[in-house]
Amino acid sequence: MDGLVSNLALITGVAGGSVSARTIVITGLAGLAAGAFSMAAGEYTSVASQRELVLAELEVERDELRRYPKDEQRELAALYISRGVDPRLAAEVAEQLSTDPEQALEIHAREELGVDPSDLPSPTVAAVSSFGSFAVGALLPVLPYLLGAVQLWPAVLLALVGLFGCGAVVARITARTWWYGGLRQLLLGGVAAAVTYGLGTLFGTAVS
Repeated sequence: MDGLVSNLALITGVAGGSVSARTIVITGLAGLAAGAFSMAAGEYTSVASQRELVLAELEVERDELRRYPKDEQRELAALYISRGVDPRLAAEVAEQLSTDPEQALEIHAREELGVDPSDLPSPTVAAVSSFGSFAVGALLPVLPYLLGAVQLWPAVLLALVGLFGCGAVVARITARTWWYGGLRQLLLGGVAAAVTYGLGTLFGTAVS
């Protein structure tokens, strides 16, 4: 969705300046590449930082389990008691689970930190998926020009159809109806394109 809206707005803004189809294609492809790499870099940094933070917290938890095993065991038992487990049973369960340090670490991580040490997000996967998603969306407005179009309306039409389709698909996992989600995304993307086209026309006239 980000790639589709941003590149549609970029292309319509440039087209408003009455430039050639070649210029629009170059602009659209440059916007695709710049946006996709930017999204990938940002996503990689974000997920990598999150992963590093979790690993640091796990290391602290591992150190506490090594230095204060009884305290951590009582902490785990208290957690089960707070959830309604009989105190004696909670103490027995905590003691049994604490016999294996790695198992104890995994349980403490899930219960206290809310993370699964064996299922941490991959920065590479996040970056690649973000790059691909943005690139696919950003390609739609450029595609008609790559296929030989010389006017703006085929690119806008294809992009608007894509916006409606994306909005409708997203709405299927929410409480909204598919047509509401589609129309909302269509309207937002259409407004962005219209505004940038107007600005392109205004600045193009001013420059010329």
